[in-house]
Amino acid sequence: MTRVIARSGIEGATMRVIADESGWSTGSLAHYFSDRDDILASALRYSHRVIRERWARKMEGLAGLAALRELVLDNLPLDAERASETRLEIIFWGQALNAPFLMEVQQSEETDLFRTMRELVVDAQVAGEVKRRLNPDLVTERLLALIDGLSLHRLLYGSRLSTSAMTKIIDQEFESLSPSCED
Repeated sequence: MTRVIARSGIEGATMRVIADESGWSTGSLAHYFSDRDDILASALRYSHRVIRERWARKMEGLAGLAALRELVLDNLPLDAERASETRLEIIFWGQALNAPFLMEVQQSEETDLFRTMRELVVDAQVAGEVKRRLNPDLVTERLLALIDGLSLHRLLYGSRLSTSAMTKIIDQEFESLSPSCED
């Protein structure tokens, strides 16, 4: 499902195309999913689950700023897999603006990322790795906005924004959070 949506957009993700791609019949899909909207919501949840599982593996044994940096970098399209995930996510953003069922899924699923990231910001503050005077909610929002903006720019303007440039931008942002950084 996610491959079809990432490749053809939501408009191209018809029941027939999804059935053909998955090797199932449309009748089989109808048995497991109530309608196309249910398939789309399931595809979005599945994509997010795969991403969360990868975060857990990558952040295992890390804490504070190191874990936060890994989480931020993992949410950027730094390789083909994450570029495909980012493309899928952006496709869903546009659709969610006009589809309440997808907006609800996006909002509930995004809460997990926000909460995880905020906890890591607070942990880094407690460890003395991030300025204590900074509001963790605002730091988290800024990091999420940076992820979203860089991701969109990478997909749209890839020849201008390399993966190494994205990593350098993130590193600069993290340097600005450091208590040793002059304001």
